[in-house]
Amino acid sequence: MRGGIAVRAFDTVGDKLTDWVASCGMFGLFLARLIREIPPGLRYRRLFFDQCKFIGNDSMPLVILTSLFVGGVASLQSAYQFQGSVPLLYVGTVLAKSVFIELGPVLTALIVGARVGSSIAAEIGTMRVTEQIDALDTLAIRPIRFLAVPRLLAAIVMLPVITVFAEAIALIGGLAVAVTRVGISMATFTRGMRIMFTPHDVYGGLIKSVVFGAVIAISGCYFGYTTSGGAEGVGSATTKAVVASSVMILVMDYFLAEVIFRILFPT
Repeated sequence: MRGGIAVRAFDTVGDKLTDWVASCGMFGLFLARLIREIPPGLRYRRLFFDQCKFIGNDSMPLVILTSLFVGGVASLQSAYQFQGSVPLLYVGTVLAKSVFIELGPVLTALIVGARVGSSIAAEIGTMRVTEQIDALDTLAIRPIRFLAVPRLLAAIVMLPVITVFAEAIALIGGLAVAVTRVGISMATFTRGMRIMFTPHDVYGGLIKSVVFGAVIAISGCYFGYTTSGGAEGVGSATTKAVVASSVMILVMDYFLAEVIFRILFPT
C-alpha cells in the first residue's frame, strides 16, 4: 500500500516536472521567435501607436488615482515612524528615494500589468480559440510579428512614460499629506527631497520600468498565443498572464536592483 502511494507520488511529481520543462521550452521558442520578428515588425506603425494609446493614455486615470494615495500614505507613515526620533525634514527624503527607486516603477508596473497583461492575453487568446490566428497564417501574415511585436514595443516605450507621471503624482500626494495632515511646511518638505537626491535614482527606476514593460507584454502575448480550450481557456490564460507578470516583476526587481545600484550606479 505504501509502495503504491510512493509510486503515485513520484508519478505526479514527474508529470509536473515534465510539464514545467515543456512549458519552459515552449516559452523559450516563443521568445526566440518574438525577438527575431522585431525588426520586420517595426513596419506596423499604426498598430504600435494604437497600443501606445491603449497602454499609456488609457491607463493614466488608474495610475494617477493609485499613485496619489500611495504617495500620501507613504508620507503619513514616514512621519509616524519618525515622530520623536528623526527630524520630519527627512520625510521628503524618504518619500523621494522610495518613489524614484521602488514605489514608482514597481507599483506602476503591477497596476499596468494587471490591466494591460490581462487584456492582451484575453484578446490574443480569443483570436486563438476562434481560429483567427490560423487565418493570419493562411494569409501569409506572421501572427507573432503582427500581434506581439507592436504590443511589446509599445509597452517598452510607454511604461517609462507612465512611471514618470506616476512618480510626479505620488510626490504631489505625499506633499499634500505632509502639509495638510503632518504639519510640515512645503519648503521643509522640498528641502528634504533634495538632501539625498541623485539622478541615478531616477535613471535606475526608468531602467526597471523598461524591463517591466517587456515582462508585461511578453507574458500577455505568450499566454494568449498558447491558449486552448475555448472560453475557459481564455479565462485561464488571462489569469496566468497576470500572475506570471506580477511574479516576474517582483523577481526582476531584485535582480535589477543588484545590477543597477551595485554595478551601474555604485555608491
